[in-house]
Amino acid sequence: MRNKIQKFSSGAKWESIVCYSRVIKAGSRVIVTGTTATDENSEVVGKGNAYEQTRFIFKKIEKYLKTAGAELENVIINRIYITDISKWQEVAKAHAEIFSEIKPCTTMVEVKGLVHPDMIVEIETEAFV
Repeated sequence: MRNKIQKFSSGAKWESIVCYSRVIKAGSRVIVTGTTATDENSEVVGKGNAYEQTRFIFKKIEKYLKTAGAELENVIINRIYITDISKWQEVAKAHAEIFSEIKPCTTMVEVKGLVHPDMIVEIETEAFV
């Protein structure tokens, strides 16, 4: 029997412009697409602060995971994209505050830029339920 695929939207305007789902649940796998520190008004939160952006992003990701029946404890990998790798310790601090006991696989790579110049961090997450 084939796994059922469920797609979830956060309602962000970008989802319909770019044509993507915020979260997809395929069987036991839950994938949260790249998430940035933008609030409900599409304003960037924590401008210039990688730590604050990372904390904000993980709060959003936690909410998105719950829509698909997952929790932070179910996270198996975080892929972190950062525009300035010299700020890696700020991102690592925020990651450790949330995942110190969970210890998912994690990748952090520097990228040239994100879709808005005030965005420092973007994170995509996978969980297994």
